[in-house]
Amino acid sequence: MRILVTGGAGFIGSHLCEHLLSQGNEVICLDNFFTGVKKNILSFLDNPNFELLRHDITFPTHVECDQIYNLACPASPVHYQFDPIKTIQTSTSGMVNMLELASQVKARILQASTSEVYGNPLQHPQKESYFGNVNCIGPRACYDEGKRVAESLMFSYHWQNKVEIKIARIFNTYGPRMSKFDGRVVSNFIVQALSDNPITVNGNGSQTRSFCYISDMVNGLVKLMNSAEFIGPVNLGNPTEFTVLDLAKK
Repeated sequence: MRILVTGGAGFIGSHLCEHLLSQGNEVICLDNFFTGVKKNILSFLDNPNFELLRHDITFPTHVECDQIYNLACPASPVHYQFDPIKTIQTSTSGMVNMLELASQVKARILQASTSEVYGNPLQHPQKESYFGNVNCIGPRACYDEGKRVAESLMFSYHWQNKVEIKIARIFNTYGPRMSKFDGRVVSNFIVQALSDNPITVNGNGSQTRSFCYISDMVNGLVKLMNSAEFIGPVNLGNPTEFTVLDLAKK
């Protein structure tokens, strides 16, 4: 197949490109390099089945393809709060552009949504049927609300224009190619440990997180994309939670 991966030079996107290439697909990596970095995809540049397109999805584009993985959006608070207007534009007007493309070329599209659509949840663990506990005007709203709108747009295009859709709500993911400036707990602890600095744990460390390794996340995304009837949304993560203190000790 010919597959478009937006945000393909990012952490998850570059691993997804690598996996899809290993399966013999043609892969078009689209990225504006706001948070993606070229070194993540350097090893693919000589592959005849790989193309790199520098582009911002908030502007329309046309690419002939069979599938679209839409991963374009900064995912860490450090990055998405740097330019909150651009962040929400990526998940709204950018989502419309990708859905219009999918509609035109009859491609199946998968949206990389997030566990953040549940906001500050009062239910643990969160089932996909849970509507969340959200703050639409808080400092994280540019990301959370953008992703919630993106999901709404996906279903609207599915119902109205018969676009084939898949929605994955991604939980904490870690592994090679994470940015050390990501600002989240795994990268923070690793950077502190490698620098021989004290590991900073907020509170008593009893708060829990689920951590999913990158290869498991990629497998989940590909299986969801190629599932027959199921469209989601589906939570992708680790069903086992760990305390932040356990992570710090490890």
